[in-house]
Amino acid sequence: MFQEGLSETDHSSEASPAAMSFPCGGELKDFDPALGMMTGIPPITPMMPGLGIVPPPIPPDMPVVKEIIHCKSCTLFPPNPNLPPPATRERPPGCKTVFVGGLPENGTEQIIVEVFEQCGEIIAIRKSKKNFCHIRFAEEYMVDKALYLSGYRIRLGSSTDKKDTGRLHVDFAQARDDLYEWECKQRMLAREERHRRRMEEERLRPPSPPPVVHYSDHECSIVAEKLKDDSKFSEAVQTLLTWIERGEVNRRSANNFYSMIQSANSHVRRLVNEKATHEKDMEEAKEKFKQALSGILIQFEQIVAVYHSASKQKAWDHFTKAQRKNISVWCKQAEEMRNIHNDELMGIRREEEMEMSDDEIEETTETKEAEEPVSQAEALKEENDSLRWQLDAYRNEVELLKQEQGKTHREDDPNKDQQLKLLQQALQGMQQHLLKVQEEYKRKEAELEKIKDDKLQVEKMLESLKEKENCASRLCASNQESDYPLEKNLNSSPIKSEREALLVGIISTFLHVHPFGASIEYICSYLHRLDNKMLSFGGANRASGARICTSDVECLMSRLQHTFKQEMTGVGASLEKRWKFCGFEGLKLT
Repeated sequence: MFQEGLSETDHSSEASPAAMSFPCGGELKDFDPALGMMTGIPPITPMMPGLGIVPPPIPPDMPVVKEIIHCKSCTLFPPNPNLPPPATRERPPGCKTVFVGGLPENGTEQIIVEVFEQCGEIIAIRKSKKNFCHIRFAEEYMVDKALYLSGYRIRLGSSTDKKDTGRLHVDFAQARDDLYEWECKQRMLAREERHRRRMEEERLRPPSPPPVVHYSDHECSIVAEKLKDDSKFSEAVQTLLTWIERGEVNRRSANNFYSMIQSANSHVRRLVNEKATHEKDMEEAKEKFKQALSGILIQFEQIVAVYHSASKQKAWDHFTKAQRKNISVWCKQAEEMRNIHNDELMGIRREEEMEMSDDEIEETTETKEAEEPVSQAEALKEENDSLRWQLDAYRNEVELLKQEQGKTHREDDPNKDQQLKLLQQALQGMQQHLLKVQEEYKRKEAELEKIKDDKLQVEKMLESLKEKENCASRLCASNQESDYPLEKNLNSSPIKSEREALLVGIISTFLHVHPFGASIEYICSYLHRLDNKMLSFGGANRASGARICTSDVECLMSRLQHTFKQEMTGVGASLEKRWKFCGFEGLKLT
């Protein structure tokens, strides 16, 4: 194969590897590079390890320094490292064959094998009469090792004769066998890739439903037994549904199907009981969650109480500034989490109260009244369907009687006249019954239309009632909003004297430096420490030496809602009322 894959060349192409051609359709001009190629195929690794003559990789900016290679019959001298690397042609796909030119005239095939077998296993050598040959290796990476020897000067033994020396030139060569093997490998990889993709698609494709067997008496008995088993009920009821939709129900199999439908109906009570048990479990879980949430909320309250007690004046003054900041941040975070949990717990309790409220009971009665016409309409539909089925059954019986009547006409029976009369009477009775059924069907349809109209009217009434409720709620909200300006007008002048204005200024200054608030006793004690003359205005006050009263100060601060606000801090026995200054917030609101 290799000898046939390489073609003879003339003497002028001795040192030109590009002129080497192979009978494979030109120099691969008809070859499609995308034939069998796939993404993800790693490139051929050059300079594979394992050969002593191949040095480790060298940076591209440094010249490659090659060493002298000693063989048994010859010696290889490296080229000048400052010269540019020898030129090579474009590498053919799957190349395992190299062109070697510049061989000595006295060079034999044994010398070529001795030099190039260090690059790897040699499959075939085709030596020309001139100073070149073609070498085919077992693997592609061996070609890269052979290219490393390009540019070396070869000398046979110690002779300096011109016929015993030469300069090697190694380059890629095109061979039909290499191309054929490469195409086979690419096709194999493409087949593997297609197989992998097909397996992946089959793995991701949803499974098809199991086939349903055809109806027979034996299969019917098996399905009937499965319907009685709770674990196999879902599979059996699917088979029953498929049989009914296929039209397997007829006169002969109607009893069997009725017994299977009856078995399916017996599972309704079981399913209702399972639902009740699940609902009970859900209620127990809700109760456990509510109890756990209450315990968490109690612990949050205790933690917040610790922060508030640490924020009191007798303990607060002993902490450093950094410690106070940390305590304030922790207190704020704990209060936020406590409020979140409290809102959640209150929402659960509110839902429970709404379920048991009278409004909900009234709404359920209204919905029941609205659902009654719907249930009646469904019942009438079922009656109409049953009547329609009875009509079909009677028509089938009439057709059977007609067929039997035709048969009796053909046969010579002595009681023919009597049978004819009986048949005519039966037909008349059936026709009368059919007329009655048709009238009843029409009457039921009229009742159904009437019930539908009543349902529409009830829905309209419900919508109008809802709109009225929305309007009433809006009016109540607008009335509440209209009350606020009246209160503002009544309390437009809460400060009645200059003395109260001075008190307001002093209290505001005092509370402004107490961001966590202060009790009314603490405020009054601060006011008492000031000079009485600063707090007394008018001759009567100065003469009598008026003192500050706690109730008057508290009344004054309660009148100024946009300037002072009162908050409750602490839990249980440590509950305390604190006044805070909110004048800047009041300015934003106004």
